[in-house]
Amino acid sequence: MTERQTAPAADRKNGRHESDVLLRQLDGHLARLQADQPGHTGHELALAERIAHHLRALIRETVRASAVDRARVRAAVHYFVVRNRDARHPHSHARPAHVDIWVVNDIIRDLGRHDLLIPEPSIA
Repeated sequence: MTERQTAPAADRKNGRHESDVLLRQLDGHLARLQADQPGHTGHELALAERIAHHLRALIRETVRASAVDRARVRAAVHYFVVRNRDARHPHSHARPAHVDIWVVNDIIRDLGRHDLLIPEPSIA
Protein backbone atom coordinates (compact mmCIF):
# COMPACT_ATOMS: atom_id res chain seq x y z
CA MET A 1 0.00 0.00 0.00
CA THR A 2 1.13 3.50 -0.68
CA GLU A 3 1.37 6.22 1.93
CA ARG A 4 -1.66 7.90 0.37
CA GLN A 5 -3.82 4.80 0.85
CA THR A 6 -2.94 4.36 4.53
CA ALA A 7 -3.29 8.02 5.56
CA PRO A 8 -7.10 8.08 5.85
CA ALA A 9 -7.12 5.07 8.18
CA ALA A 10 -4.45 6.70 10.34
CA ASP A 11 -6.44 9.95 10.40
CA ARG A 12 -9.57 8.09 11.55
CA LYS A 13 -7.61 6.32 14.28
CA ASN A 14 -6.05 9.60 15.43
CA GLY A 15 -9.48 11.27 15.37
CA ARG A 16 -10.96 8.54 17.55
CA HIS A 17 -8.04 8.73 19.99
CA GLU A 18 -8.31 12.50 20.12
CA SER A 19 -12.06 12.21 20.74
CA ASP A 20 -11.49 9.76 23.58
CA VAL A 21 -9.01 12.15 25.20
CA LEU A 22 -11.45 15.07 24.91
CA LEU A 23 -14.29 13.01 26.39
CA ARG A 24 -12.08 11.99 29.33
CA GLN A 25 -11.18 15.65 29.89
CA LEU A 26 -14.87 16.59 29.98
CA ASP A 27 -15.68 13.75 32.37
CA GLY A 28 -12.80 14.67 34.66
CA HIS A 29 -13.83 18.31 34.69
CA LEU A 30 -17.42 17.46 35.59
CA ALA A 31 -16.24 15.07 38.29
CA ARG A 32 -14.18 17.87 39.84
CA LEU A 33 -17.18 20.20 39.74
CA GLN A 34 -19.44 17.55 41.24
CA ALA A 35 -16.98 17.06 44.08
CA ASP A 36 -18.39 20.37 45.24
CA GLN A 37 -15.35 22.55 44.96
CA PRO A 38 -15.88 25.92 46.66
CA GLY A 39 -17.76 28.47 44.61
CA HIS A 40 -19.82 26.09 42.45
CA THR A 41 -23.51 26.47 42.93
CA GLY A 42 -26.08 23.98 41.75
CA HIS A 43 -26.98 26.37 38.95
CA GLU A 44 -23.36 26.55 37.76
CA LEU A 45 -23.08 22.75 37.87
CA ALA A 46 -26.27 22.36 35.83
CA LEU A 47 -24.93 24.80 33.21
CA ALA A 48 -21.60 22.96 33.13
CA GLU A 49 -23.40 19.65 32.60
CA ARG A 50 -25.43 21.17 29.76
CA ILE A 51 -22.29 22.55 28.11
CA ALA A 52 -20.56 19.18 28.47
CA HIS A 53 -23.55 17.41 26.91
CA HIS A 54 -23.35 19.63 23.81
CA LEU A 55 -19.57 19.33 23.62
CA ARG A 56 -19.84 15.52 23.74
CA ALA A 57 -22.23 15.63 20.80
CA LEU A 58 -19.88 17.96 18.93
CA ILE A 59 -16.94 15.65 19.60
CA ARG A 60 -18.88 12.64 18.28
CA GLU A 61 -19.99 14.54 15.19
CA THR A 62 -16.49 15.69 14.26
CA VAL A 63 -14.49 12.47 14.62
CA ARG A 64 -14.14 12.30 10.84
CA ALA A 65 -14.05 16.05 10.24
CA SER A 66 -11.10 18.01 8.93
CA ALA A 67 -8.12 18.71 11.17
CA VAL A 68 -9.15 22.36 11.28
CA ASP A 69 -12.64 21.53 12.54
CA ARG A 70 -11.28 19.06 15.09
CA ALA A 71 -8.92 21.78 16.31
CA ARG A 72 -11.90 24.09 16.83
CA VAL A 73 -13.64 21.40 18.88
CA ARG A 74 -10.45 20.84 20.87
CA ALA A 75 -10.29 24.59 21.56
CA ALA A 76 -13.89 24.62 22.79
CA VAL A 77 -13.28 21.70 25.13
CA HIS A 78 -10.04 23.16 26.46
CA TYR A 79 -11.65 26.54 27.03
CA PHE A 80 -14.42 24.89 29.03
CA VAL A 81 -12.15 22.54 30.98
CA VAL A 82 -9.57 25.09 32.06
CA ARG A 83 -12.16 27.63 33.20
CA ASN A 84 -11.65 26.85 36.88
CA ARG A 85 -8.01 25.84 37.10
CA ASP A 86 -6.97 29.27 38.36
CA ALA A 87 -9.92 29.49 40.75
CA ARG A 88 -7.87 27.70 43.41
CA HIS A 89 -5.71 30.78 43.80
CA PRO A 90 -7.03 33.19 46.43
CA HIS A 91 -7.01 36.29 44.20
CA SER A 92 -8.59 34.80 41.11
CA HIS A 93 -12.20 34.09 40.28
CA ALA A 94 -13.67 31.45 38.02
CA ARG A 95 -15.59 32.91 35.13
CA PRO A 96 -19.31 32.16 35.18
CA ALA A 97 -20.56 29.21 33.13
CA HIS A 98 -22.77 31.46 30.98
CA VAL A 99 -19.58 33.00 29.54
CA ASP A 100 -18.49 29.50 28.54
CA ILE A 101 -21.79 29.11 26.71
CA TRP A 102 -21.10 32.23 24.65
CA VAL A 103 -17.62 31.11 23.66
CA VAL A 104 -18.56 27.49 22.95
CA ASN A 105 -21.59 28.65 20.92
CA ASP A 106 -19.32 30.89 18.82
CA ILE A 107 -17.18 27.87 17.98
CA ILE A 108 -20.27 25.77 17.25
CA ARG A 109 -21.52 28.49 14.88
CA ASP A 110 -18.11 28.61 13.16
CA LEU A 111 -18.46 24.88 12.54
CA GLY A 112 -21.90 25.42 11.02
CA ARG A 113 -23.55 23.14 13.61
CA HIS A 114 -26.44 25.37 14.65
CA ASP A 115 -28.32 22.24 15.72
CA LEU A 116 -25.83 21.84 18.59
CA LEU A 117 -26.08 25.41 19.93
CA ILE A 118 -26.44 25.56 23.70
CA PRO A 119 -29.55 27.41 24.82
CA GLU A 120 -28.60 30.32 27.04
CA PRO A 121 -30.12 30.27 30.49
CA SER A 122 -33.04 32.57 31.09
CA ILE A 123 -32.47 35.36 33.55
CA ALA A 124 -34.99 35.18 36.35
